[in-house]
Amino acid sequence: MRGNYSVHCVPGLVVPLWSPVSNIGLVDIVFRGTIYFLALLYLFIGVSIISDRFMAAIEVITSKEKELVVRRPGREPQIVIVRVWNETVANLTLMALGSSAPEILLSIIEIWAKNFQAGELGPGTIVGSAAYNLFVIISLCVFVIPSGETRKIKHLRVFFVTATWSIFAYVWLYVILAVSSPGVLEVWEGILTFSFFPATVLTAYVADRRLLIYKYLHKGYRMNKRGVIVQAEAGDSEIGVELEIKTQLDAISADDTGDTDDTPEAREFEQTRRDYINTLRELRKKNPTLSLEQLEVMAHEEVLGKGPKSRAFYRVQATRKMVGAGNLSRKISERAQSDLSEVKAELQRAEAESVDIESINATRIFFEPGHYTVMENVGTFEVGVTRVGGDLTKPCTVDYCTEDGSAEAGSDYIPAKGTLTFAPGETRKTIQLSVIDDEIFEEDEHFYVRLSNCSQPAMLASPSLATVMILDDDHSGIFGFPERDVELVESVGQYPLRVVRYSGARGRVVVPYRTVEGTAKPGKQYMHSEGTLTFEDNQTEKTIFLTIIEEDSYEKDALFYVELDEPQLQGGTSSWKEQFTEALTVSGGDEDEAEEGAEPRVSSPSPADYLMHSLTIFWKVLFAFVPPTDIAGGYLSFVVSIFGIGVVTAVIGDIASYFGCTLGIKDSVTAVVFVALGTSIPDTFASKVAACQDKYADASVGNVTGSNAVNVFLGIGIAWSIAAIYHARNGDPFVVEPGNLAFSVTLFCTEACLVIVVLLVRRTKSIGGELGGPFVPKVVTSAILFSLWLFYLVMSTLEAYGVIQGF
Repeated sequence: MRGNYSVHCVPGLVVPLWSPVSNIGLVDIVFRGTIYFLALLYLFIGVSIISDRFMAAIEVITSKEKELVVRRPGREPQIVIVRVWNETVANLTLMALGSSAPEILLSIIEIWAKNFQAGELGPGTIVGSAAYNLFVIISLCVFVIPSGETRKIKHLRVFFVTATWSIFAYVWLYVILAVSSPGVLEVWEGILTFSFFPATVLTAYVADRRLLIYKYLHKGYRMNKRGVIVQAEAGDSEIGVELEIKTQLDAISADDTGDTDDTPEAREFEQTRRDYINTLRELRKKNPTLSLEQLEVMAHEEVLGKGPKSRAFYRVQATRKMVGAGNLSRKISERAQSDLSEVKAELQRAEAESVDIESINATRIFFEPGHYTVMENVGTFEVGVTRVGGDLTKPCTVDYCTEDGSAEAGSDYIPAKGTLTFAPGETRKTIQLSVIDDEIFEEDEHFYVRLSNCSQPAMLASPSLATVMILDDDHSGIFGFPERDVELVESVGQYPLRVVRYSGARGRVVVPYRTVEGTAKPGKQYMHSEGTLTFEDNQTEKTIFLTIIEEDSYEKDALFYVELDEPQLQGGTSSWKEQFTEALTVSGGDEDEAEEGAEPRVSSPSPADYLMHSLTIFWKVLFAFVPPTDIAGGYLSFVVSIFGIGVVTAVIGDIASYFGCTLGIKDSVTAVVFVALGTSIPDTFASKVAACQDKYADASVGNVTGSNAVNVFLGIGIAWSIAAIYHARNGDPFVVEPGNLAFSVTLFCTEACLVIVVLLVRRTKSIGGELGGPFVPKVVTSAILFSLWLFYLVMSTLEAYGVIQGF
């Protein structure tokens, strides 16, 4: 049915206009709008799938590692493995590009599609996406944390830097549009806008690594409230730079437990303790197959043989802190208290010289040993408390409690507090402690157990503070054979050789293997075998099947070898065959729990699984052509994926513009309401999972501010720089109307400042963190943030249609 309606649309870059555009009826308008809307939804699904391929490539690229040689005076050089990419730099560059590629590319493609004239769809999507990320995603993350639990930003310095840049980014847009050169964007303004991107990354990196100003702050050692020696940096306890330590033990004062830590013997012991902890760490690297008990025995022997450590050793530790954010080695030297069992006799002699304890018939109570090293999956373990000296026929009591170190009660271990009662004649008691195992990769962490308030006439002796070091088991693991030598008879035929994975089982890892001839020859005594073993996430055992050839003639015993090559962490799929298989396979969801020793059962696909598979199979098969991430280190997949995102985004830009103009909706409103929402849905679910599973809020909150800043500097900076240069070459100005965008920017910045204030207020003791907390504050915060987003949408829409006056 024809009518008097006309569609005023500009032809797009990829998709042609729907003809006719005039004399069409209302039904046609509604039908076209519905088709465009459904097409947008389908395109949003497609861009999220190709973005997943893109993120897999980025994960592989940023997980690259390299070898560093650490040289220490008087010792052989040690090779350590470090990540090439700093975590903060990766988050603000490739990770931000991966999560926001559609918005960034839409802004660039729109400039090209409009013959280098400014459009509203690209910048509006970036501003609208920033509002959605800051208000809605954080609102959701606050709400989904279980009541009573909290998540706090760990790297607050980086958060302040990125939050400042994110607000400055939108203030800067207003400056160049309405103040510097109203209505015209000059070349230097566009280039400077883009240059703020590396400035953001650099300043965040400086804050993360504590460089520049931290280099000039006074540094020295002090005793913290737990009686542990730490390095002070103008009131801070973390080391960030290489330094030469002078009088590092001069600041030690007596502990409140009565320990005589100001004696030369105690100072010598402290130096020995540090040596022991670092030696234990090195031995763990060199001998990963040994048990913790064996490692501690080896560390004891090496420390006692070497004597006190050189001061140059601490310079090595300070330098190591600068090399990588937790990837060079476990920061054990500052995370552990002493193992006093090895030098207890020395301290007892020192105590006997200064205070004759035996003469006053005092009973001494202390931890034995004072240092414990456990794996994260240990479950429950015991800490021993010993009573010696004096009259042991009398009962006595002593209180104990756990204290946070880098490990936090409730998330890393179960807090414990109580009183130990020594019965007459009893000299040994134990404290039961429990470690919480999770599936999140973490640094090795520690917490403390403190003794206090012992009853008279007993007194606390050193060590009255025990350190428990938790070694993380959530890394990729160590691969090897359970047996070094295997004897077989020729008649065995085929022999299953087990390969085991221990000390961690995180991630999908491929381990190459091959047989190597010895006195046994391939093809004569055995069949040569070569290939790869693929360990899936949390899989700890695979089997190599060896074929032994039986001969009729008598022969001497012969041997051959099986070698494992360097394991390779897989961030994505390993072959095109695997990608197409996954694309055509309906996933059955999560694995069901099975009885111990049985294979896990995979649940059958639900009707919803089949429905989503049928809707997305086109995108799955299409993007299965993207090269696997194991080709060219992930870079080929990176390039092809970003090209795919660009193509789909170009189609989204055309369809979104047609959708808006068909229904009479302005591009600025379409961008803020529909496009920004559609491109941000995958980030919403990712942030929700990160908020629930991570112990800190950095992944869900901290990355929002950084991503918002990067979107402006990359998306708008690149697009407007290209357009400004193009117009400058042609001798005409690049006109950008400041009205609608200036209003949105001002509104967004005001609300963004309010959000940051709300998050900082939530860090107070009454709530305890940016996310979660008690039920009422949690709901109120979520409601406030979501209301800010609705207010932003309503005000932007009213201003776009002239209902309220912009500026």
